[in-house]
Amino acid sequence: MPHRGAERRACERFVVPDATVYYKKESFFFTGEYTDDCYPVLDISRGGCNFLSHKPLKAKIKVSLKIVLPGEEDAAIVVKGRVVWVPPNLGRSYEYRIGIQFDPYGAKKGNNAPESLERLKALEQKFKKI
Repeated sequence: MPHRGAERRACERFVVPDATVYYKKESFFFTGEYTDDCYPVLDISRGGCNFLSHKPLKAKIKVSLKIVLPGEEDAAIVVKGRVVWVPPNLGRSYEYRIGIQFDPYGAKKGNNAPESLERLKALEQKFKKI
């Protein structure tokens, strides 16, 4: 019987050292601009990511992320998803941790590009814990 707080992720999380993210809020009528500041990515998987922020985001809002890898600033991974949790990051320089669940990948309108999934799979192979 699973206990409260059991791991529910289907995809393995991994850390890409010095990866950062820019985000923008999206809605049916409005798509904002990417943030001017980039934020550190704590971990990532094919299904989502966890990053630090100075500002909280509301749970369930849609966002677009531009994930920048060190040395690949011109080839960011762009994915859309939804905020799933925003716990405080007490006593730290970044006040919030933001958890994002990525939208599905595929050719359908509104899905994330299959190329983004392939890049995440390659990163997973490179950085996952053995």
